[in-house]
Amino acid sequence: MTERAAERTDLRMRRQAAEFVRGATARRRLPLDYSVDSLRVVDFIIDGLRKSGRGRADVGQVLFGLGVYTGEVLVRRAGAAWLEFDDAQRELFGQPVGVRMPDGRVWNPLGKVVKRFESGERESVRTFYLQLHGRARPRVALQDALPGVADQV
Repeated sequence: MTERAAERTDLRMRRQAAEFVRGATARRRLPLDYSVDSLRVVDFIIDGLRKSGRGRADVGQVLFGLGVYTGEVLVRRAGAAWLEFDDAQRELFGQPVGVRMPDGRVWNPLGKVVKRFESGERESVRTFYLQLHGRARPRVALQDALPGVADQV
């Protein structure tokens, strides 16, 4: 993907997140402020949708909006960047877009929201954030990276 295409994807997704928040907060006073704690609200909304008995097709737009919002929290709070999935990723994730973390890993927040809807509490969106943000690639031990320096530290 070119840098220009990546910028367009980023801008489009940010706008969709903002539109979702505007619509959701206009009807109800939901604390959707792009904070990590607001992901508890996302879990709560999804649980309400599950309990309503409506099918995934009936709530698909809301789930999409919640997924975009979740991705935007990753962008704002964990340094992720939006990306358009290629054909193989679309097939694997079942979604058109996702996020790339600063360490290069690719994640599917829209799919995570769908999993929460389909599977319930064991698929927490907030926990998803905490697990992704807390992960890091294995680091090389200081003495392996800079021989002799570790002894001086």
